[in-house]
Amino acid sequence: MYALIACIPIVVVIVLMVALNWPAKHALPLAWVLAVIFGLAVWKMSFQGVAAYTVAGFLNALEILFIIYGAILIMNTMKHSGAMSAINRMFNGLTPDARIQAIIIGFIFGAFIEGAAGFGTPAALAGPLLISVGFPPLAAAITALIYNTTPVPYGAVGTPTNMAYSVVKDSVTGRGGNGEAWKMALSKWTAIPHAIGGLIIVFLGVCILVKLFGKNKSFKDALPVIPFCLFTSIEFSVIYIIIATFVGPEITSLVAAIITLFTLLAITKKGFLQPKEVWTFAKKEEWDKSWLSTVELPETKASDMPLLKAWAPYFIIAIWLVISRIPSIGIKAVLNKAPFILPIKNILGVEGLNWNFKFLYNPGIAPFIIVALITIVIHGMSGKEVKAAWVESFHQVKGAAIALFFGVAMVYVFRYSNVNASGMESMLYLMAKGLADVAGKAFIIVSPLIGVLGSFMSGSNTVSNTLFSGLQFETATILLLPEVLIVALQNMGGAIGNMVCINNVVAACATTGTNGNEGKIIRTNIVPCLIYCAVVVIVVGALIASGFNPYPLQ
Repeated sequence: MYALIACIPIVVVIVLMVALNWPAKHALPLAWVLAVIFGLAVWKMSFQGVAAYTVAGFLNALEILFIIYGAILIMNTMKHSGAMSAINRMFNGLTPDARIQAIIIGFIFGAFIEGAAGFGTPAALAGPLLISVGFPPLAAAITALIYNTTPVPYGAVGTPTNMAYSVVKDSVTGRGGNGEAWKMALSKWTAIPHAIGGLIIVFLGVCILVKLFGKNKSFKDALPVIPFCLFTSIEFSVIYIIIATFVGPEITSLVAAIITLFTLLAITKKGFLQPKEVWTFAKKEEWDKSWLSTVELPETKASDMPLLKAWAPYFIIAIWLVISRIPSIGIKAVLNKAPFILPIKNILGVEGLNWNFKFLYNPGIAPFIIVALITIVIHGMSGKEVKAAWVESFHQVKGAAIALFFGVAMVYVFRYSNVNASGMESMLYLMAKGLADVAGKAFIIVSPLIGVLGSFMSGSNTVSNTLFSGLQFETATILLLPEVLIVALQNMGGAIGNMVCINNVVAACATTGTNGNEGKIIRTNIVPCLIYCAVVVIVVGALIASGFNPYPLQ
């Protein structure tokens, strides 16, 4: 019975967001209220404890919000400076083959934007760019969403993976684990199965493109680009896995995409691995009306900015993240100790409940906000342009801020509800126990679908991980499954869910002008979504069946 009571806040979130279409910024505060009521009335938590864990949740959410704001700020700064227009110009005239354009722009450039900014920006940027090279608007939206999956666990410089770890770190260390080592294991074992799924999704995206929008409506038109798909996905995946394994989650998608992007630009210009026959869409007059924009799209600001100057902010960001994340360089150690830490000890008098803000190690501040300020100078921006970039970024983050504050606070109340006068286990543990009893060893099939559900509801892999990483960890512990692999399945599922999540679909439709096609896009993308989930389940299931556990805990 207590497991069912503990589930009520989560069920309320699902009903409000899925059935009643409430935004996360409204649903999650209500869910937090319910968690607090149950914590006080049923679990007999103290008012001091509930208040302290809520504040601790707010403070941890604040770290993530700095990253979100900084990532979106640098993107908006470059948009208003003309840099994004210059980058768009680079792709025009690269190749007339729409299949190759889909891979380079939709997958690789989208992966770069995901690594740098995340939070729905790849579909919002890649979609209009695909339209500019001749894609039907609906095809652009679908393609951008399908491809915004593989890089997502490492989006916004690793925010989803770092959030998954942040949610479970106390459980890891409480069972004798080394927090940093466990996070690196999570980074690695998210990357390997996800990259294998990525090998398939690159080609699958082309298959859907030619089947739905081609003149012949045939999957056969995708076959000539198999060599290019394999080259692209293998190069990206190898770099992706190496960085995730040895450096960590922050720069995985960002650097893998940069290197692969410039490789593809070079080989495409030389005609290497290009299909013999160019595949393009039918004439615009022959397009189905449902493929077209239903609203007039704003013109992108024209710019003759040199490419090196346009890319400079992202190059600076990549360099800083590399030198500040590799331990042997030494900067990482300096930024992780005084005087670069803002500590708050024993929050609201609760012994051992601490928060340490490593402000110059937080990528939202260094490098994102700092580089945004530098960009004002190097791109010669006007005061009006700067104001527009900062104000737009603030408005974009407002909704995410409320959702994250209360989502993380709710998880903290769930997790620490075992500190009570009733002697009961925590709400999170009891929910996990109930789920384990129902699913049993088949939980590995359910695990990524929980992540998909979280993204579908909230529009974010980060919020999905906030809501469900703890549940996944505790369920894995009860079922004696490797916690790293199960939390990795959550992380991957949250990423895969990006192609069908309501927020991203709405954003993609808005930026491509295909408003009203949201349902059609979700119905189309649910097929590759489930295929991707099946691939990662097979890979992780094989590892578990072999007895493999990357990081056993006590």
